[in-house]
Amino acid sequence: MNNRLMKLRNLLCDQGLDAVIVSKPENRRYFSGFTGTSGYLLISHTKAQLITDFRYINQAQTQAGDFEVVRHGSNPWETAAKMAAEQKLTTLGFESDYITYGIYDSLQKIIQNVDFKPILLDGLRMVKDDSEIRLIKTAVAIADAAFSHILSFLRPGITELAVAAQLECFMRQQGAEKAAFDTIVASGSRGALPHGVASDKQIEIGDFVTMDFGAVYKGYHSDITRTVCIGKPSEKQQTIYELVLKAQSSGLRAVQAGKIGKEVDQAARKVIEDAGYGDYFGHGLGHSLGLAIHETPALSPGNTTIKLAEDMLVTVEPGIYLPEWGGVRIEDTVRVTAAHCEILTASNKQLIVID
Repeated sequence: MNNRLMKLRNLLCDQGLDAVIVSKPENRRYFSGFTGTSGYLLISHTKAQLITDFRYINQAQTQAGDFEVVRHGSNPWETAAKMAAEQKLTTLGFESDYITYGIYDSLQKIIQNVDFKPILLDGLRMVKDDSEIRLIKTAVAIADAAFSHILSFLRPGITELAVAAQLECFMRQQGAEKAAFDTIVASGSRGALPHGVASDKQIEIGDFVTMDFGAVYKGYHSDITRTVCIGKPSEKQQTIYELVLKAQSSGLRAVQAGKIGKEVDQAARKVIEDAGYGDYFGHGLGHSLGLAIHETPALSPGNTTIKLAEDMLVTVEPGIYLPEWGGVRIEDTVRVTAAHCEILTASNKQLIVID
């Protein structure tokens, strides 16, 4: 954790801050190693302190070895105020993308004689270290195994909810803490819903079935999407599938350090636009992931500034969604490298037909 604290303290110097209060759960875990659900970090240039309640004292002392663990009473901000006064802090950063106005108002009232300034910390998590990459690779492998397993489970007559439950149960059995997000299983015409969370619809012969899911392993997320066909695909189904696969391949080839998200997005989007389906690919090409399922930077038309760097982990997931017909999405998790990308997802991407 020392390298992470050093990065954070360098940011404090750059922004002229004496210290920062870390509230976002992902950042709290990233900098301290503490996995409890309640707590705040107060990190200055010389001290690293974790404020938590009675329930988590032993856990915090075990997990957050670089931190002084401080137990708070009924109001953690009163404890933080006392600590800030002891250190004679005058400028204090807060996570403006996470703290609500109500909490900010309380901070100002309780921690007095301090100038509060907004600070964004998520950028420090963009490039993954070796330990993070290993954990994400394990999460990816669990999701890959779940996809292989579900192919023997899929059949006409079962519900989307049953498929989602089977995926999530299998991933837990393989060591996942939980699903990375609400599992998407969208069959038939529901495939036109990019976020078609599993429903009680029964899967039918002739349906495309899009499954978007992932595992959380020791806090780190994976994300995979595969679309399969129940029964022999129609000519249109085959055409749309091959078009999305071609777009995904183009996007994968475009992923490399130094490119901005918009460039990578455009490499895949152009394939779909040139085929006349541009209006039916309405989301970005992908996102970063790690301790959260959606992190910075994004592979999207809106990312015109943040460049990819080696050891960022991103998804590449183009799709086509046709109202009242259905849709296709194909997604891999990849690691950015200097000249290309390392594709971590190993599941087959050729169109799988379930007889």
